[in-house]
Amino acid sequence: MSVPRIAVVIPCYRVRRHILDVIASIPAFVELILVVDDACPEGSGDFVQSQCSDGRAVVIRRETNGGVGAAVISGYQEALARGADIIVKIDGDGQMDPAQLPALITPLLRGEADYAKGNRFFDVEVVRRMPKQRLVGNAVLSFMNKMSSGYWSLFDPTNGYTAIHATALRCLPLDKVSPRYFFETDLLFRLNTVNAVVEDVPMPAHYGDEISNLRIGRVIGPFLAGHLRNLGKRIFYKYFLRDFSVASLQLVAGSALLLFGMAHGSYHWWLSVSTGIAATTGTVILAALSVLAGLQLLLAFLAYDMTTVPRRPLQQRD
Repeated sequence: MSVPRIAVVIPCYRVRRHILDVIASIPAFVELILVVDDACPEGSGDFVQSQCSDGRAVVIRRETNGGVGAAVISGYQEALARGADIIVKIDGDGQMDPAQLPALITPLLRGEADYAKGNRFFDVEVVRRMPKQRLVGNAVLSFMNKMSSGYWSLFDPTNGYTAIHATALRCLPLDKVSPRYFFETDLLFRLNTVNAVVEDVPMPAHYGDEISNLRIGRVIGPFLAGHLRNLGKRIFYKYFLRDFSVASLQLVAGSALLLFGMAHGSYHWWLSVSTGIAATTGTVILAALSVLAGLQLLLAFLAYDMTTVPRRPLQQRD
């Protein structure tokens, strides 16, 4: 059995201050380091080419800035072309500790997963030190990600420290993956559509003096829209296009009953208020039973959806 070739992709945009330290700390077993200059105004690519003596480092230059996702995809494509078996994505700003790389790729090396991502929320002591705003925000984003991607056991969806097996990467429509900050989240949705196995890997948070280019106010709207879009696509693909099961009926019937009960009850409540005539007992019971039955069916559908997470890695099906 051949030894898997490990490659690292580093998207670069305004990271000149940290990039050489990041490259220098990447373990020796990594054969290829792809530094993707995403039209960086600091000239990160030229800086690495002139200052870095590591023979593993290869600079890829993008003519226009496409976002972190576009840069990573360029790195992915080059890594596949060079025969890499496992491709790790590490940011160039120093937030991701390369010492955690062996733990990150272990599930892939063992054949237990097709994609692995870091999770900074396993350590209770670390979580206690985090600002409440960060914890609440991550919890909300994690729940939205669970619903849209279908990977209900994952947390910390914005963690970009990831590793993917070449088998899974070849199955993905990379030209359709979101090119900017929604990249990691959208990639999880795409992985679910090909039934890839994804695993969380515990790792400590690592912060220094880096400056993030992410502005929450600018991305919250696109993030919400992206999650809703992916949720709709996932439900349609999984429960109506590729299969039709009892869960599909539960979703349709539950949604219909819930909407009918809410509309019927709201209309007769408004009618009672405007006319001063109380709704009949039968009217109230019909609305209440419809809502309760609809909720029950939707909860049953949700329980089913949580149990259908992919279990067999794509790399075992080759």
